[in-house]
Amino acid sequence: MKEPIRNGEPDPKPKALRGFKHINRYWDKSRAMWGAKIQPGQYYVTINNELIVTVLGSCVSACIRDKKLGIGGMNHFMLPVSKDTTNSSWASESERYGNFAMEHLINEILKQGGRRENLEVKIFGGGQIIANMTDVGKKNIAFVRHYIKTEGLKLISEDVGDIHPRKVLYIPSTGKAMVKRLRSLHNETIVEREKDYLKDIGDKPLGGDIELF
Repeated sequence: MKEPIRNGEPDPKPKALRGFKHINRYWDKSRAMWGAKIQPGQYYVTINNELIVTVLGSCVSACIRDKKLGIGGMNHFMLPVSKDTTNSSWASESERYGNFAMEHLINEILKQGGRRENLEVKIFGGGQIIANMTDVGKKNIAFVRHYIKTEGLKLISEDVGDIHPRKVLYIPSTGKAMVKRLRSLHNETIVEREKDYLKDIGDKPLGGDIELF
């Protein structure tokens, strides 16, 4: 059983799984639990009672867990965009980014003891927040829905599309997800961060193995 907070001090910080020590983790006073903040291109999986947090604009996040064991995590990704919409090879390679984002997350959950038949998925994001790039969020939403359907996963809820950035909080141990829609007017930082991320993945060579995380 988890020890209670004593004298306002947080519980001992649970050990991060191998490969996730680089993720920024913090003590969430309002919820009295440890949290992990993920950025574009990152993902995090936990076997503990932890909170995972991210802020989404055009990007999407899949929150996935084994509903029986409470092992789960969240990713944060965006598909690269080609200026040449007739380039079918680019479209195929572009989809690989999304596949990698989903497979990394799912495989880590299975590695920690989760079972594929027990997985449940919630998806968030894909807002239209980048001017002159109205299809970015829609592409991300279409991809993640298609992936879930093709892989036979169970999608139990979603909050996607619209024009709002979102702050998403997810607790894999319980499956609870909380979403706060942010005022677009005050979120230029989100727009600039996603533009930089989009440029970064667009500039990377698509041949060979793709390392996103």
